[in-house]
Amino acid sequence: MERTKSVVTPERFTSGMTFDQYVAYVGTPENLKREGSGRPRSDMSAHLRSAYEATRLDEAHVAAVKWLAARPNGPAKVLVIAEEWSSDCRRDVPMLARLAEAGGMELRIFRRDGQRFSRSRHPSLAEEPDSNADIMAEFLNHKDGQTWQSIPVAVFYTKELEYLYHYTEYPAIYHKDRVVAQIRGARPGESKDDTQKRGDREFMELQQSPFFRVWARAGADEILSALHRRLILGSPA
Repeated sequence: MERTKSVVTPERFTSGMTFDQYVAYVGTPENLKREGSGRPRSDMSAHLRSAYEATRLDEAHVAAVKWLAARPNGPAKVLVIAEEWSSDCRRDVPMLARLAEAGGMELRIFRRDGQRFSRSRHPSLAEEPDSNADIMAEFLNHKDGQTWQSIPVAVFYTKELEYLYHYTEYPAIYHKDRVVAQIRGARPGESKDDTQKRGDREFMELQQSPFFRVWARAGADEILSALHRRLILGSPA
């Protein structure tokens, strides 16, 4: 889309939540009564807080983000679209908070949905007036001939809110679709209920494994590299 026509104005950007505000919001009755992704929401605030405390950038990450932020028209603001039911958000939002913190960037988090879980391929405020569908519509994920409202989305802007780059869902080295399909696929002799229970258990084990921390760091690597390309070459691609 034409980035100069973004709905993200300075006023809209500052209306988003800080990381601390978002973590507090996640545990509120207001949030927990919202429709989740196929199941009721649960309070993930403690998980997000502990993930943040456990997330540490290495010296290269810190030096790189400081270098980028100090460049003329370098990244100064980060807009994140997230929902805590997403394992990708639970992995990457704490990392994004650390990255913004290290670079002295202003971070604002926006929930994707309103009261209902959005299943639209083309979200709009006309359809979901209590959501941030208009922001989400600017950063839809087009892959395999389909369009998805993939999250998290992390959008990097200059101090003047000029678009630089956005990161979507997970780093390239995490082949999520293939991994999840393998985990959740039926095994010989399993009933449908057995497959779901085993798949849920194994996917949770994956989220608690070192690999999710590896992929969080890879997300930081991908973001920093893309911003470097944007500032040096003029394009993140």
